[in-house]
Amino acid sequence: MRLNIAMDGPVGAGKSSIADAVAARLGILHLDTGAMYRALGLKALREEIDVQQETRIVELCQGLKLDVQVGEGGQRTLLDGQDVSSLIRTPEVSMAASTVSRYAEVRKRMVALQQELAAARDMIVDGRDICTTVLPNAPLKIFLTASPEERARRRWKEMQAKGDPASFEEVLAQVKARDEQDMNRPVEPLRRAEDAVLVDTTDLSFDQVVEKIVEMAEVLRRGE
Repeated sequence: MRLNIAMDGPVGAGKSSIADAVAARLGILHLDTGAMYRALGLKALREEIDVQQETRIVELCQGLKLDVQVGEGGQRTLLDGQDVSSLIRTPEVSMAASTVSRYAEVRKRMVALQQELAAARDMIVDGRDICTTVLPNAPLKIFLTASPEERARRRWKEMQAKGDPASFEEVLAQVKARDEQDMNRPVEPLRRAEDAVLVDTTDLSFDQVVEKIVEMAEVLRRGE
């Protein structure tokens, strides 16, 4: 049985960094699916295409030259041959990704690619519909979350470290707006799968969260 760990959760819950650490501890791969949608969002912004125009976004996705490489240094996302791993982490790209991910044909293409990758190897996959759509039969499903205020605080601190002048109130508003959009999109909205384990990180340290998920995975490995 493949050790596939599916992880969902809202923006700012720390899914990517937690998944990186869990993958390293377990010696498996981490696939950041959100990066795939972010790459499409970045492509739309670069070509000045309105992300609200579904037909044009679907056409853009069909011709998207996207490659995801996973190595010891983590995942690298390549768009048109360029490593855009850092460029896709801006608030503008984040909102664009949230919009383009609503479109059924876009998600259909991305999900097929994600399922193909997961079938070939043990990995942890994070996103917003992994437990419910991408890997519904994964042996371990996690719904990672935290309060909006805590998620905004974490993101605000990261932005401050990078010299971004945004205020905490602005970041909190962005987090709440993203939650509203993700939970109410018409195609595969963000929700907790019935059999997903809820992990609320509001009052937990990074290491505590990683340890909690690793322990659950090790139980599966031992067949307990």
